[in-house]
Amino acid sequence: MSKKLQFILCFIAAFILDQWVKQLTLGGMRWQSEYFDLTFALNTGIAFSMLSFLDHYLKYFHLVFILILVMYLFWQKKFLKEHIVAFGIMLGSGCSNLLDRFVHGGVVDMFFWHKWFNFAIFNVADVMINISVALIFIQEIFIKRRSKNDRMD
Repeated sequence: MSKKLQFILCFIAAFILDQWVKQLTLGGMRWQSEYFDLTFALNTGIAFSMLSFLDHYLKYFHLVFILILVMYLFWQKKFLKEHIVAFGIMLGSGCSNLLDRFVHGGVVDMFFWHKWFNFAIFNVADVMINISVALIFIQEIFIKRRSKNDRMD
């Protein structure tokens, strides 16, 4: 499978999965348990509702951030190719959250962990972005280090 196709499929899968869960949430899907709730929250800020005072300007900062990341990745083509799946997931998720900002005035969040401590409410895109960053770190730190050590032997 070509790198472009891998990127496109990961982008689309992350975007659609996140939007699908958000539509279920907006449609009224709720669930509660001792540890975890599926609820609805509109986050007008960024992580932990920071910068929510920027109100409707935040969507433009979000857009600029994604455009800068895309320009950087086109400039660093080798880095993009090495992490094509992770960046497909990351950009698909980021674009899904950006769409929320333009359509709903904030990002639709729904997962709330509350056992032992109250954690932030987050969504599928947030989880996928964290997974994509972890994939990049794992490949950069562990896999490249192992291949470098193999070459030295």
